[in-house]
Amino acid sequence: MTDAAAVADHGGAYQPTVQDIRLVIAASSAGTIFEWYDFFIYGTLAAIIGKAYFPSDNATLEVLLVWAGFAVGFGFRPLGAVLFGFLGDRLGRKYTFLITVTLMGIATAGVGMIPSAATIGIAAPIIVIALRILQGLALGGEYGGAAIYVAEHSPPEKRGFYTSFIQASVVGGFVLSLIIVLGCKAVMADATWESWGWRVPFILSLVLLAISLWMRLKLSESPVFRAMKAEGELAKNPLKESFTYPGNPKRIFVAMIGIAAGLTVIWYTAMFSGLSFLKGPMKVDETAAEIIVGVAAALGMGFFVWAGRLSDRIGRKKPIVWGYGVTLVLLFPLFWWMGSVANPALEAAAEKAPITVTGSQCSFDPFAKQQATACGKTLGELTKLGVPYKVVSRDSGFDSVAIHIGGKQVASDDPVLLKPALEAMGYSFEPQVPGVLGISVILVVLLGLSALSGFTYGPVAALLSEMFPPHVRYSSLSIPYHIGCGYFGGFLPLIASFIIAKTGNAYAGLWYTWGVVLVAFLITIFMLEEPVEGQWDKPRAG
Repeated sequence: MTDAAAVADHGGAYQPTVQDIRLVIAASSAGTIFEWYDFFIYGTLAAIIGKAYFPSDNATLEVLLVWAGFAVGFGFRPLGAVLFGFLGDRLGRKYTFLITVTLMGIATAGVGMIPSAATIGIAAPIIVIALRILQGLALGGEYGGAAIYVAEHSPPEKRGFYTSFIQASVVGGFVLSLIIVLGCKAVMADATWESWGWRVPFILSLVLLAISLWMRLKLSESPVFRAMKAEGELAKNPLKESFTYPGNPKRIFVAMIGIAAGLTVIWYTAMFSGLSFLKGPMKVDETAAEIIVGVAAALGMGFFVWAGRLSDRIGRKKPIVWGYGVTLVLLFPLFWWMGSVANPALEAAAEKAPITVTGSQCSFDPFAKQQATACGKTLGELTKLGVPYKVVSRDSGFDSVAIHIGGKQVASDDPVLLKPALEAMGYSFEPQVPGVLGISVILVVLLGLSALSGFTYGPVAALLSEMFPPHVRYSSLSIPYHIGCGYFGGFLPLIASFIIAKTGNAYAGLWYTWGVVLVAFLITIFMLEEPVEGQWDKPRAG
């Protein structure tokens, strides 16, 4: 066995002290929290960003454009994984993720400094998208670096536990974004917040960047990388060798679809879809919804650490498979339960006075600035109001529409008159704060979703680090992870919002999550091999 291989699997060549491992975990986790804060603050402030940078007469289009901008950042994560994976395997783990956190902090602060579209026109959304691209590139290098850095400092029997703090730190970034937003709103007048105060959370990323750099500069290079460099075992072309190393193409496929895609849609559904569901169709007060989801996310971080520690005893595969299986069974019931208590009056009104829209050319285009038909305009207004409806097509040859609420036809088909007509039938569009029982149930539901996310996510940093050979580990881990997370998870809010807008069903977007999890479940069961300690002991050929 080479010295590099011995260090890679901790065969006694390197044993970190307690102080070493605490610093490694603290610095890596803090940087991960700050970097994901930077990325998630965009999603947390989606509604206000839409008004500032993507204004439109079509409220649904405005929301979709914001989520499209969110997805763009995710779309560039794989490119960041290629770029920074190459640097991480060639130049080192430490300096690579120093670069990524710096790039992320600067790009995030930039979003908060861009003048609104009302001031500089089309340049505003273009600059926002450009900065989202930089964020995506940075994030593509961050996760792999932090996960591998901690894993390569960890003894095998505690690797799942130690790396689970990196997994929990992703949630920590989301929680921190909510805390900062709620804190700013608490100390600012509503008019100040709406005018310019919302920019403060973005600019604060410069402070977080300074703290992160200070902590990470104290770290030394990974012992595995140092040993490989000393032995001349570094990959000459990490990208090429990642796809040509024996067995790696299969491992990359499993990591991409079986692991990354599955785990990320569960977590984004729990947090982002959960928050959008409460603030949108359920009409829960915005601040109340943010507090509830933030508390649930903070408490749920414990499941990530627990699952990581459990994986040290029973293996990495079992918790992930269990999490996928239970998600397939409970996803819809949990959201139905949350919907039944979040706004009972709205639920009762929808059941007592269901909405039926009958008309010709009756379709809604969420991406159109203006709907071409009377029926499309009606569906657009109903979607904007967030109420469920049923469409009955009638091919009359004329541009016509008829709306029935609780069996009674609305006197006018003017979309502007829909809201008062619905209010007259018991629908309320005022922000609601659920009662104690309702809040308790919502917390239980979100904690249940967090537990499922924890089981599928907690063991993953250890699993992916163990799946790939050390000399191409950064690239081999980062590329499939960010393709899976970036394209399947990053596009989830956009796809789910589009499905909901097209169907008028607030729960319809969950089918996207369910389908991705089903595929991931099957791939994980039949194709994921449990990593074996010592499998990279032999030096690579050539």
